[in-house]
Amino acid sequence: MALFHGKKLRTLLLASFFCLGLSGTSQALEVGTKAPDFQLSGDKGLVRLSNTVGSVVYVDFWASWCGPCKQSFGWMNAMQEKYGAQGLKVIGVNLDAKTEDAKKFLAQSPANFTVVFDAKGDVPKAYGVKGMPTSFLVSKSGKIIF
Repeated sequence: MALFHGKKLRTLLLASFFCLGLSGTSQALEVGTKAPDFQLSGDKGLVRLSNTVGSVVYVDFWASWCGPCKQSFGWMNAMQEKYGAQGLKVIGVNLDAKTEDAKKFLAQSPANFTVVFDAKGDVPKAYGVKGMPTSFLVSKSGKIIF
């Protein structure tokens, strides 16, 4: 069975909508547009979004000081565990000015998904992020689906 067809896709989209709704932010990029590429460092090395073509990617912008971000980690861990074998990749983009703050946060709220660091805040500007958490679901072809 292909990744995220039918009921599974609807469930993931509804859960994503719920998470986005909690943040009170509006989506800046339109569905169907190409997701802006990025290359950022993380604990496991460099991560480039364009290298994930062929996978569905959940890109989540977060910071250590964001309460709702902490609440979303359990859900993102569960989605990565449940759908990772089918090709889902969750990428958490941390926006703390000090990477040490993010690492303290991660010591208390471990991420079982890829985490990268963008202290300069360039990637959220490209995505039009206005608040956190804000998430985007990217298709296998690299386009925004939600």
